[in-house]
Amino acid sequence: MKTEITGNIIVVGNNIDTDQIYPGRFLAITDPKEIGSHCLCGVDENIATNFPQGGIVVAGTNFGCGSSREHAPIALLNMGASAVIADSFARIFFRNSINLGLPLIVCKGISKEVKDGQELILDIEKGTVTVKET
Repeated sequence: MKTEITGNIIVVGNNIDTDQIYPGRFLAITDPKEIGSHCLCGVDENIATNFPQGGIVVAGTNFGCGSSREHAPIALLNMGASAVIADSFARIFFRNSINLGLPLIVCKGISKEVKDGQELILDIEKGTVTVKET
């Protein structure tokens, strides 16, 4: 696993549940690329279409709450997300993501400190998150 990840970000809010990450109406889809194309459409229908490849999702508290569906981290990975940084994560989502290889970083207050489109440098080994522009 890479220990340094650089990517442009999208910022989503608090309590983003697994049905917002990957809505249940798409559960019959099996093609990973198509799964990724519906990621976060419960928040905004255009996120996956406009998501920068290798980008980073930044969220508020309790990201991934709701059902235990593994489709949520699968969708994030296939949308092209290289990591998710949030104030906090739901426990089952956290475990599913780690099991599938999606890096999750708890960084309290991050969602209030950054804006859509900024570039972050995440150094997992050092435990740092840097906003490249500042």
